[in-house]
Amino acid sequence: MKIERDAKGDFLVDSAEIAGRFGLSEEDFRQRMRHGLVKSTVEVGEGEDAGTRRLSLRLGNRVWRAILDGEDRVVREGVSFVRGELLRRPESGGQE
Repeated sequence: MKIERDAKGDFLVDSAEIAGRFGLSEEDFRQRMRHGLVKSTVEVGEGEDAGTRRLSLRLGNRVWRAILDGEDRVVREGVSFVRGELLRRPESGGQE
């Protein structure tokens, strides 16, 4: 996967490629982006990881992560599932 940067230094990921990582069509992925369902983070490596970046895109219970080297090349990537908080039913308050 090729990752580029825009003029502001923000990372740009090809939507068709990332959609495939999530098992979606490009249009389905873009629709989820428009609805604010895709969250992204960039973490800067420290210590022995200095010079690297970790990009994460979360969609529902799935997260795609890529580790980039100092030249912004992907050295490792993968999709994993994250556990969410359990939904609890409201207590009935003694009513049956």
